[in-house]
Amino acid sequence: MLGIGALLFVSAAAAQGDTQGVDYTVRIDAPRRLEELLEDNLDLMRWRGNSRVDLEQLQRLVKEAPEQVKTLVATEGYYSPTVSAGLDTSGSRPVARVIVDPGQPVLVGDVDLVLRGFVPFDKGAAPFDANALRQRWSLPVGARFVQGDWEAAKRALLRDVAQTRFPRAQLVETSATVDPDEHRALLRVVIDSGPEMRFGELRIRGLKRYSRNVITNLNQIKPGDEYSEAALQALQSRLQDTGYFSSVEVSADMRAVLNAELEDLKDGDEDGASSPQTPIGPTVLPVLVRVTENKRKHVEVGVGFSTDTGGRAQLSYDDLNVLGKRMKSDILYEQKRQTARVDFYWPTTPKGYNDSVGAGIERNDVRGEITTLATVAARRSWGTPLLERSLTLEALTEEREVPPAPSTRTRSLPLTYSITRRKLDSLIQPTNGYVLSGQLGGALLPILTDEKFLRLYLRGQAFKPLGETGTLVLRGEFGAVASKEKLGVPSTFLFRAGGDQSVRGYGYRELGVRENGAIVGGKYLATAGAEYQYWFRPPWGVAVFYDVGNAADKVGDLNPKAGYGVGARWRSPVGPINVDLAYGHAVRKARLHFSLGFTF
Repeated sequence: MLGIGALLFVSAAAAQGDTQGVDYTVRIDAPRRLEELLEDNLDLMRWRGNSRVDLEQLQRLVKEAPEQVKTLVATEGYYSPTVSAGLDTSGSRPVARVIVDPGQPVLVGDVDLVLRGFVPFDKGAAPFDANALRQRWSLPVGARFVQGDWEAAKRALLRDVAQTRFPRAQLVETSATVDPDEHRALLRVVIDSGPEMRFGELRIRGLKRYSRNVITNLNQIKPGDEYSEAALQALQSRLQDTGYFSSVEVSADMRAVLNAELEDLKDGDEDGASSPQTPIGPTVLPVLVRVTENKRKHVEVGVGFSTDTGGRAQLSYDDLNVLGKRMKSDILYEQKRQTARVDFYWPTTPKGYNDSVGAGIERNDVRGEITTLATVAARRSWGTPLLERSLTLEALTEEREVPPAPSTRTRSLPLTYSITRRKLDSLIQPTNGYVLSGQLGGALLPILTDEKFLRLYLRGQAFKPLGETGTLVLRGEFGAVASKEKLGVPSTFLFRAGGDQSVRGYGYRELGVRENGAIVGGKYLATAGAEYQYWFRPPWGVAVFYDVGNAADKVGDLNPKAGYGVGARWRSPVGPINVDLAYGHAVRKARLHFSLGFTF
């Protein structure tokens, strides 16, 4: 907003028309935290370079600068600054100087937090704790009183209360009394809870083609539960993940509350009163789910490229209602791998289980080993994106060929339990946290199985910020297969290393066990990697990394192979894009790696 003085000299300049502007320089001597504030907001800075500013108007700007400075630095907690401003015209170019000594900052001396309402209506309800709210208050006693922090603290307090039980809470009084002489601010906040609210019945809008069970089975909100914004968001997220809907909105139906408040206002007008009556018990809010259904059938075609498996073409066909089940089918052709698969998914059960059955065929031609794998599988998965678990039973047959040896055929009936734990600041662009994953399974019974085996696989990745511009990424994996004989264990359950997501500097699955000139899977795997990312201009960054690992049939043969190099990073909207140039120490060659997204 322009000051009054600024408006006056703009009008004067417009009247003069041909007045030559003054080219001047502004020098601000102030602490760094205040210098940027003044550079962005002082009229002296904003009018610099304007052809309408003559010498007289520049002098007026300099004269007004101290009062502007005092107003601006007060927002940062400095209410007793010493400010001087002057204009040096001795040189060819005038120099306006502003010197600021902010003085002692005003600190928060006391916080008076007053709660109105918040009365439990039954013996089982817990009252809101004023001390707990005070502890979560983000502008505590002793903190510098900054206007922006004061406003943010009030918003956070209201949001904290309104997220559970009391969504109609409001701030009825807020004040900050500043004593510049004592350098102290006394804060007072009065918050009224409004009526306590609980969830009622589930109401669904927009459902036409699909069964209500798709929604009701995922609803964990029970009538009588305390209002919780987190519960509404969790239900919305679960419904969005089903794939049945193009849009989902889950909310509490506030119409009854609003109507009651309108009636109270009318009664208050008639009786000459203005305060609404507090209800004698909790208000019941129906849970309203509005959905827009996806099209039942969906076809998708895609092409791509990976430095691991080469060029890629993909065709997917989904049908959301095949005998009450969701069907997903996919055909993928890559230079080193070809797959075709179809799966059928049941709606999520009330206990949160996701059941599916499917069948597929996959052919791999990697490092001299050719395998063709046919599977039929039944799977149950449950949990959340933060903690996923699954149990998979497969019946598979694999044909394996390592020329010039004749092909062999293997049957197996493995059962595998998988678990993944995520604790990340972002599931798409992680910069802090960790992911841990584990699999334990095998074929332990002599049923449709040529060789009994037990398999363990562990993998972890951690992200740690280093300062404001750096991120340290650590990752590792370990795998082991226990069996009497290796022959008869499907190659898909054995291990190899190398590639974009493994030991960089080596080709896809290049590290393993040598057999007839080919590289095949081993019974043991161990890899590790460390990477430092420097974000010089977010979302752009660079990285240096060191990877090491190998796969073998014996633990003693796990001779680690190292790879190291540099890379470029871009945090794209769909996930991180990584381009790495890595040198494989064992093969004495450099290799380019490209990957998209955070894979785990």
